[in-house]
Amino acid sequence: MRGAGLAWDFQEPWAVPPGGRAREAERRAEEPPAARSSPPPGPRRAPGPTGAESRGPNMAPWTFWRGCQRVVGWVPVLFIAFVVVWSYYAYVVKLCVRKAVVYLVAFHVFFVMFVWSYWMTIFTSPASPSKEFYLSQSEKERYEKESSQEQQQDILRRAARELPIYTTSASRAIRYCERCQLIKPDRAHHCSACDICILKMDHHCPWVNNCVGFSNYKFFLLFLLYTLLYCFFVAATGLQYFIKIWTNELTDTRAKFHVLFLFFVSVMFFVSVLSLFSYHCWLVGKNRTTIESFRAPTFSYGSDGNGFSLGCSKNWRQVFGDEKKYWLLPVYSSLGDGCSFPTRLVGMDPEQVSVTNQQEFCRSIGSNQPFPIKPLSESKNRLLDSECQSLENGSEDSILSGTNSQVTVAIEN
Repeated sequence: MRGAGLAWDFQEPWAVPPGGRAREAERRAEEPPAARSSPPPGPRRAPGPTGAESRGPNMAPWTFWRGCQRVVGWVPVLFIAFVVVWSYYAYVVKLCVRKAVVYLVAFHVFFVMFVWSYWMTIFTSPASPSKEFYLSQSEKERYEKESSQEQQQDILRRAARELPIYTTSASRAIRYCERCQLIKPDRAHHCSACDICILKMDHHCPWVNNCVGFSNYKFFLLFLLYTLLYCFFVAATGLQYFIKIWTNELTDTRAKFHVLFLFFVSVMFFVSVLSLFSYHCWLVGKNRTTIESFRAPTFSYGSDGNGFSLGCSKNWRQVFGDEKKYWLLPVYSSLGDGCSFPTRLVGMDPEQVSVTNQQEFCRSIGSNQPFPIKPLSESKNRLLDSECQSLENGSEDSILSGTNSQVTVAIEN
């Protein structure tokens, strides 16, 4: 029997395996008398809970708080679900459009696509970094033992040398998540609501109770699109009934209530979602996330909001994929793995940047640069064509050799 929490182990005589009694006697005979007569130094502790049991009282408030957050997080989703179900009932049943077959067919098409994209946005799990971005056990132990931030950064630089990472923090440090204990990939951020690191995190949306990131960003855009179409169709086809109420031609009191609220709710949601959808279309064209639009990522040459932009067409295909038949369907078709992205080193005008800054930029891409020159796999960057790759080779040679006085644009594969 082992006493949990004791400073030493006590083994019952019957627990000694066969042949072990002689060895035990020899071992005790070789020990000094003091070792046989007294327990190890230190206060004797009473048996108590270990492992998860010892952390139970301390973790209970945090677990309760997280549970309350998860429950409250579904309130906006339930509100949207209630509004959608009521709009279906009000339009199909109460607006007396049963004779308008064309209206009903179009309404159900928009309704199904809206619900489908909304469902996918909610229940698609946000993508997390792959295992190669986590520190090994030895690296983690060395990192935790170091008290100096410089030494910790050296450990992270050595660990990130083979990773497809091109961005740093604003202070030029390796982006490391203390909570998840991993090196953050480019465009990944830690979500305090989900308590994990999200690949290409855009924002945490309370209306879907989920993080919008690499895995469900296309679904979120389609959700906004079909919300606009659904609200516009309901408002446009319900306008005639709203006019009938205004002219007192509609006498049904219950129908009046549903018509008024359905019209105003659809117009209100259309106006609010239109601005949000327009903003995210602009982000897709620039290949930015909401976080990057407020805080530009930092590359080896400095902060650059267009560092991931490959042109409007390629930026669009990075989110929606190469096959056009899947663009308007809420099925996954995005390109890449979310851990690495094609980057562009934006050229700097020598009239705007001093020679000192150019020299620092050239030194930053030298042998001491903690980031790899190329990603792990060429297939991850299949958005780039051969023309861009040839431009990359020529521009990198010109930068390293110093033959050109102007730093040219380099497309990194």
